Amino acid sequence: MLSDRYEVGELIGRGGMASVYRGRDLTLGREVAIKILESDLAADATFRTRFRLEAQAASRMSHPTIVRVYDAGEDTETDADGNTRAVPYIVMELVSGQTLKDIIAAGPVTIDDAIRYTDGILEALEYSHRAGVVHRDIKPGNVMVTSAGQVKVMDFGIARAVSDSSSTVAETTAILGTAAYFSPEQAKGEPVDSRADVYSAGVVLYELLTGRPPFRGESPVAVAYQHVSETPLAPSELVETVPRSLDAVALRALAKDPFQRYQDAASFRAALDATRDGRDPSRKQVGALTSELYGANPRQAAETARSLRQLSTDTTMRRTQAGPPAAWIWAGIAVIAVVLISVLFWVLTNRPGTTVPDNARVVPDVVTMTWDRANELMAAQDLETKRFDESNDQIAEGNVIRTEPAAGTTVAPGQLVKVYVSTGQEMSTVPTLTGLGLEAATNALTSAGLALGSVTTRNDPDLSAGTVISADQAEGSKVPVGTAVNLVVASGKVTLVDVVGYTTEAAERALSADTLKLTPTIVEDPGCPANPGGPTVAAQSLAPGDVPIHSTVELKVCTGR
Repeated sequence: MLSDRYEVGELIGRGGMASVYRGRDLTLGREVAIKILESDLAADATFRTRFRLEAQAASRMSHPTIVRVYDAGEDTETDADGNTRAVPYIVMELVSGQTLKDIIAAGPVTIDDAIRYTDGILEALEYSHRAGVVHRDIKPGNVMVTSAGQVKVMDFGIARAVSDSSSTVAETTAILGTAAYFSPEQAKGEPVDSRADVYSAGVVLYELLTGRPPFRGESPVAVAYQHVSETPLAPSELVETVPRSLDAVALRALAKDPFQRYQDAASFRAALDATRDGRDPSRKQVGALTSELYGANPRQAAETARSLRQLSTDTTMRRTQAGPPAAWIWAGIAVIAVVLISVLFWVLTNRPGTTVPDNARVVPDVVTMTWDRANELMAAQDLETKRFDESNDQIAEGNVIRTEPAAGTTVAPGQLVKVYVSTGQEMSTVPTLTGLGLEAATNALTSAGLALGSVTTRNDPDLSAGTVISADQAEGSKVPVGTAVNLVVASGKVTLVDVVGYTTEAAERALSADTLKLTPTIVEDPGCPANPGGPTVAAQSLAPGDVPIHSTVELKVCTGR
């Protein structure tokens, strides 16, 4: 019981900052979710104060796309050593569904669903930003999708409480658990506003489209560095089925400079909605947008801009070296002028002639023409031709790719010209991959002329580690040679839940469920007093978390008096 009002039930979720339990509000008689903060956070009095204030601010928001916060409070508990510690908690709306993180981990998300989920997040942000609340930690793990498909964003205000109570960026990163969704300004420890949420929503959109965040690294610091300095690949470069209209939206949302992003969630939603009309920008336009937003080297550009701003505003900086004498300047100008005049004179007096001698021929430009037409033009120039076929994904089948010698080359009459004609794009058949080990699947792809793309692991209670669960290309389908095929493989593990405190019947049912398929065994311990309310689990042999499939879990049950 918390505060003599909230009855705490079974554990339904656990994160880096808190554990969530199913509960019941005895005063109002309704089912709720109760989030109880971890003890290391609860020990910080500053954090508890910030947490309570931010939770109260979040409780004032009421919108269908936001998980309601009903109450926030603080209780106390006494540990085995007799020490009393604070137990901060918040009481929230109980949502039936799954997190967006679990949906992404389950496999590829359709384009329509990716747009719909992102639109729901942006609708929540549009409302919260009008209410003056910046989320600061938008990520798939903080987004619920109900069984009816409704998007609900949760944990408003918690990130603010953490960041305002942590002394360093490193501590904040450790608490929040991941830097994959940080905006560049968050990564640099700068003040943030609603545009940081826009950036994070852009990262979520990118992951929904491609199955992975735009930046990945071995540590949060490495990922944060990429958010600040690296250019993301357009989503369609990772998954070719992504429309380029969504490339443009995602790249704009991920702009390093907050002023180049969508300035609010409403603008982002409008741009996302506009992609439904089917008009895609060209690859060149997407490339131009990338150059505009990120430049050739965003980090170098930022450093240069910072240096220029310092030079223009810092009145304390003084030149430490005298400028060059005026005579040197004029002498340099004179030398440059003489060089330019000499080069101009050489160019004008050495222009090549425009006529071709009677005993010479010029290879005509026949690129993209049909073979028959190219052959006619070559014959008209008294040139011999020989056809060579090769695959090409840019030139239509039957049209000329190039010639040797190249167009415009002067040759003798009767010269043999090699004409390379396109056979179209070379295709390959996707082999059977499901059920194979990763090495065998890689060999099968190589034999088919295809490449191994990204490999995502997923827990499966029946498959050993490395077994292919699915591929993003259908078996037997025709795809261009060299296509990268992304695989989902089994991790060889399942996620064991904490069943301590469960009744033995509930614990056995949870562990042997189809999603886990573990083997529970009851071990009676007469050395500890039995629970008067019935047999409950006092300890489990394996700690909660990922464990090998088909593991046996011993459940300790106290049977003493």
